[in-house]
Amino acid sequence: MELGAFSISLAVADIAASRDFYEQFGFEAVGGDPAEGWQILRNGDHTIGLFQGMLEKNILTFNPGWDSQARPLDAFTDVRELQRQLKGRGVQLVSEADESGTGPASFVAIDPDGNPVLVDQHV
Repeated sequence: MELGAFSISLAVADIAASRDFYEQFGFEAVGGDPAEGWQILRNGDHTIGLFQGMLEKNILTFNPGWDSQARPLDAFTDVRELQRQLKGRGVQLVSEADESGTGPASFVAIDPDGNPVLVDQHV
């Protein structure tokens, strides 16, 4: 099962302090707007989203249709097909993509420890 690009979205208390911290690990800001409470950081193929006041918990995110640099892929498994496969394996979803649609869509599962797993297709 190919899930696409992986990132983690962190619920942070102070976006500037968090950005400064992760910059010490070599991450650089590549998108977002700290004034709006969000910033995207990247170090090579690793991506962290910082979200102040926007998320209840940290979220593991997969983006079908994107490579690790958020560039569209020519071929990928659509989010609705991933959803069908996971549901067929007994994975319970807390939100689902409309299976009759096309293009951007998402679904969310919760892992056994309560961590949200977002599969979010933007293409």
